[in-house]
Amino acid sequence: MTSPSGRKRLLALVAVVGGVALLATTAATLPRTTPTPPASAPIAETALSRAISTAQARLRATPDDPATWARLGSAYVEQARVTADPSYYGKAQGALEKSLALRPENGQALIGLGALANARHDFTAARDWGSRAAVVLPDTAEAQGVLADAHTQLGDADAATAAVQRMLDLEPGVPSFTRASYDLELHGRTDEARQALDRALQDATGPGDVAFCRYYLGELAFGSGDLDLADEHYDLGLLADPRDVPLAQGKAKTAAARGRTDDALAAYRDITRRVPLPQYLQEYAVLLRDAGRADEADRQWDLVARQEELLAAAGSVDHLTSSQTAAERGDAAAALAHAEAEWARRPNTLVADTLAWALHLNGRDAEALGFADRAAALGKRDAVFAFHRGTVLAALGRDADAVAALEDSLRINPRSPVAAPASTALAGLRGRR
Repeated sequence: MTSPSGRKRLLALVAVVGGVALLATTAATLPRTTPTPPASAPIAETALSRAISTAQARLRATPDDPATWARLGSAYVEQARVTADPSYYGKAQGALEKSLALRPENGQALIGLGALANARHDFTAARDWGSRAAVVLPDTAEAQGVLADAHTQLGDADAATAAVQRMLDLEPGVPSFTRASYDLELHGRTDEARQALDRALQDATGPGDVAFCRYYLGELAFGSGDLDLADEHYDLGLLADPRDVPLAQGKAKTAAARGRTDDALAAYRDITRRVPLPQYLQEYAVLLRDAGRADEADRQWDLVARQEELLAAAGSVDHLTSSQTAAERGDAAAALAHAEAEWARRPNTLVADTLAWALHLNGRDAEALGFADRAAALGKRDAVFAFHRGTVLAALGRDADAVAALEDSLRINPRSPVAAPASTALAGLRGRR
C-alpha cells in the first residue's frame, strides 16, 4: 500500500500547481497510454491519419530515419485505441522495432513499445520497456506515464504513485494530472481526484483532451450516484467532441440508470456498431437481457467472444472481461478460471474484486473474502466492490458485517447497477436479525 507520506506529497503538488496561474507548456500533446476506451472523434482521426500519412511519406524518402519510425509506431498505437481495430497493433510493433533496430536504446521507440504493451494488456512487458525508456530519457514524462500505467495494472501501488509523482515533477499537464486523479481515486480520495481532473481540464486545449477530462469527471459523478452532474460533464464533453464514444457510453449509462431503457439500448446499439469493444458489447448484452430480449443479448455475447478472439490474435489478452462476461452468463467455472488467469498476470484492485466474486459464485466464500479485502485495501470507494464484499460476508454468516458493507454500497452510489440487489439483500438480512 502506498505510504501516507507519498500520497500527501502527490496531493500537495496537485494543490500547489493548481494554484499557479502561469505554467510552462503542458503535456497535452503527449500520447495517453492509460488503458481506456477509445475516443472515436473525427478531429482526432483526421489528425492521426494525417500524422500517419506524413510519417509514411517521409519514410519513403528517408527509410532509415529511426525518429520517424518511432512516431509512426506510436501513431499506430493511438489509431488502434481510437478505432478499436487490433490490426494496428502489428503495424505499430513493426514500426517501433524498425526504429529500435536503426537506433538501439532509442528512447522514443522504447516509450512506444511500452505504450503498445500497455494497450495489449501485457503490463509486465510495458513495465520493462518503460524502465528502459526511463534510463535513456530520465527527464521525459512520457516514460513515467508508461511506468505509471503498468505499475497500476500490476498492483504495485507505491511504484505507480512514484511514477505519477515524477510525471508531475517533470511536466504538470493533462497526462500527469489525469493519472494523479486515478491514483488518488484508487486510494479513496475522490474529492482530490476530482480536483486533479479539474486541474487537467484547465490545461486541456484540444477537443480530445477536453472530452477525455470531461468523461472522467462524469465517471466520478456517476460513481457517486450524481446522475445530473455526470450528464452535465458528458454533455460538455460532447460539445467539444460530438463523436466521442466514451462520452456516448456515459450518456447511455445514465439513461439506463434513470430507467430510460429504450434510449439506453438505442445508444448502445450505435456505440457497439462504431466501436465493438468487449466492454461495450458486454454492457449492451446485460441491458438487453435485463429488458427481456434474451435472443438479442445472446447475439451480443457471441460478438464479445468473437471480438476477444480478434484481440487475442493481435496479442491482447483480457481474462478480466472474459471472467465478468462468464459471471454475467452464469458460467461460474469459466468466470473463476479467467479470473485466476488474470490475477496471475496483474494482481490489482479490480482483478481482486472480480476474483472474489468468481470464488463466491463457486461457493468458495472463505477464499473470496480474502480477495474482497484486497480489493478494498487501498481504500477505493466503489459500490460494486462493497456489494460483492457484503454478499460474501452474508454467505459466511457474518450478518452485521454484511449489513455494514451493503449499506456502504448504497451510500457510495444509490443509483449503481447493484443498488437493487443490495437493497434486497439488506432487507433480508435485517429481517432475520
